[in-house]
Amino acid sequence: MLNTAAPSQTAPAMPDVALATLGNACAGRQTADTLKLLCEQLRPQRRVVHTGDVIYQAGERFGNLYILNSGFFKIVNLSADGREQVVGLKFRGDWLGFDGIAGSRYSCDAVAMDTGEIWVVPYESLLAACVACPPLLQVLHAAMSREIAHDRDSLMSVCTLPADARVAEFLRHWAESLAERGMRTDEITLRMTRAEIGNYLGMTLESVSRALSRLARDKVIGFATKGRRDVQIPDVRALTAFVQRCLAPAPTMLQ
Repeated sequence: MLNTAAPSQTAPAMPDVALATLGNACAGRQTADTLKLLCEQLRPQRRVVHTGDVIYQAGERFGNLYILNSGFFKIVNLSADGREQVVGLKFRGDWLGFDGIAGSRYSCDAVAMDTGEIWVVPYESLLAACVACPPLLQVLHAAMSREIAHDRDSLMSVCTLPADARVAEFLRHWAESLAERGMRTDEITLRMTRAEIGNYLGMTLESVSRALSRLARDKVIGFATKGRRDVQIPDVRALTAFVQRCLAPAPTMLQ
């Protein structure tokens, strides 16, 4: 008997942009599902914040953890002699205040970088809810684990990467953090000044500006406005490739 079935056709490969968009959407749903679980189980107090608002300060008595529902935050450490160091960046779905658990006092300042919303969760209430809802405990442990891993990666970047690569890695992390939350990554608005970026990366303001200019010359990034706060990133993978080029050994010249 003749096989009259239509020949099978291989589905066309999905473009990289479409794959990235699909991946961002899935990641965004995961973040939304996690926030939904937290909202249902904890019934947190919602609080709107604006640029410059301080949620807690170093030395303040610990009592609450905070979940970032929208907006961006920076975590600032203050040394005994008055020096300030930006030690962390927080995005939607991140937790704030873990530093206060061990010593019963917060060790850093948490400062809003734009308008957003935080959820206030009393720590004792969180512990009680985790006993009744094991998935909530898993979410808490995952948040702590992510913070530890990111702190390790940030230290590795500052200690081992040259200046230009450090800025590229910083932009890559910012873009990928947005992607993990289902947000666009082809154009991001830097919520930090050049001086704050330098403080975070252990660089001078001038070094940050030179690194951004080099990235723009190499077509790795672009600037959407004259203020140069809106950064266009055509392909996040190009930032990774740029870092690898910075680390590649210089070719040996033949004598």
